[in-house]
Amino acid sequence: MHAEDSVSAGHPPENSRTSETGAGWTCGRPGTFTELMPDGRSPGFSWRRPTVLWRSRNDVIARLFGDPSDGIRRRCVDALAERGSPAAFTVHRPDAEFSFMVLGDTGEGDRSQYAVVPGAMRVGDGADFMIIASDVVYPTGEAAEYETKFFRPYQGFPGPIYAVPGNHDWYDGLRGFLRVFCDLDMACHPEPWTGTLRLLPRFLWRESGPVDEATLAAARARYRGAPGQRSVQPGPYWAIDTPSLRIVGIDTGITGGIDRAQGEWLREMSAGPKPKLLITGKPLYVDDRHKPGRVEDGGTIDEIVQDPAHHYVAAIGGDIHNYQRYPIATPDGRTIQYVVAGGGGAFMHATHVIPRTRTLDESEFRCYPLRGDSLSRYSQMYGRWLRLPRLFSLTPEEATAAIKHRLGIEPGRDYDGVPASRRARFVAAVLGVPNGRWRRTKLTRLPVRKLPQRFRSELADWDRPPFFKSFLRVDVTGAELRLRCFAASGCLEHEVDPPCEDEVTISLR
Repeated sequence: MHAEDSVSAGHPPENSRTSETGAGWTCGRPGTFTELMPDGRSPGFSWRRPTVLWRSRNDVIARLFGDPSDGIRRRCVDALAERGSPAAFTVHRPDAEFSFMVLGDTGEGDRSQYAVVPGAMRVGDGADFMIIASDVVYPTGEAAEYETKFFRPYQGFPGPIYAVPGNHDWYDGLRGFLRVFCDLDMACHPEPWTGTLRLLPRFLWRESGPVDEATLAAARARYRGAPGQRSVQPGPYWAIDTPSLRIVGIDTGITGGIDRAQGEWLREMSAGPKPKLLITGKPLYVDDRHKPGRVEDGGTIDEIVQDPAHHYVAAIGGDIHNYQRYPIATPDGRTIQYVVAGGGGAFMHATHVIPRTRTLDESEFRCYPLRGDSLSRYSQMYGRWLRLPRLFSLTPEEATAAIKHRLGIEPGRDYDGVPASRRARFVAAVLGVPNGRWRRTKLTRLPVRKLPQRFRSELADWDRPPFFKSFLRVDVTGAELRLRCFAASGCLEHEVDPPCEDEVTISLR
């Protein structure tokens, strides 16, 4: 029986909300995912390496001196249009009933990515296509790394794979992404910066790497060469149009905005009564914060999504490496499901730093991993690195009690009223758990929450279970859309029967 069958039959496996075993804390046996890896071992990718961080420097340059993504994208889209990409950058599919997978922020090429694959392939049995939402290849999106970080891991998925680029795909000027997904090899250089320090970003900017056509062709033929696996998407942003739903994928560059031409295209594709689902490289709601997304000619992405004339039912974004879901009520009485789906392979972003939600009632919010599991995992890592395990390391039970105490919430998995010890409360405060009663105290502004992502990532990468990765399956009929989040812990039992961590059904009528 497949995982999707067991869930629909009313007999789901244990998940993180029911037990520590369901969360992956106690593996019966380690998973078989290492057998999928080159030579059965990890290529050795690590965010702790200074060379990896240096190769990712375009992120810092874009934020300090201006994001050149809009200008590069315009030239690339013009080249695709001249080549004859489909009208309105749209792929048409005839079936009103279909299924697809969503994996976000996948491409580290190490154990944490490959641990997702067996469960995703099992749950994805029968799905028509897959979408990768953000960061297909780390750290810089080069074509040379697609073999081990894209073609090889997903060789078992029989359908086409579409993608929207993330910021890391842009550190290569989008060259690798465009070559693999759009069949366009174009080295686009940034437009000149302006200002007194304009020469500095020009000097530091990392140019795109070379494309070895023979190696790329061999990897595609070896791993994803079947006719049903081959597809050429229209561009870095695109739409998949079906009789029952339009899926709209946008390219948010490095810093989360879209250019004027893409904004006009998004408004055009959003018009009309057909229900729509947005796929974006940056989530619009994340960590209880609203990030509406800039449009170059004015307005925001979320204004387009919330416009009642556009009939959006959900918006799914990558970039943040965990799962979160926010059912947001709109002024006209509808509910739009805002989903963070970046748990597909890269290091885990902490969920214990998410405050008690203010954008909606806490009881309506969902996240994976649970805050208590996140705090326990981080505390054990800090305890090991600082060589203070007796002080810092918290069991899942101790961490859950600390979350309950500091946030004032009922945890997703409770332990019969076990109180939080003074030590657990101290560790929770130091590792960034906000205080639900005094949200703006100095302790809530401490370490993990406020450290920049590139520094947190050095500490938040591990290669043994539980991995706390996740992926989505979306099933669409003419009447409804069913979205489910499944977990990948790295344990064999969860490869065989992936736990369903969250589920929501959305009416399309």
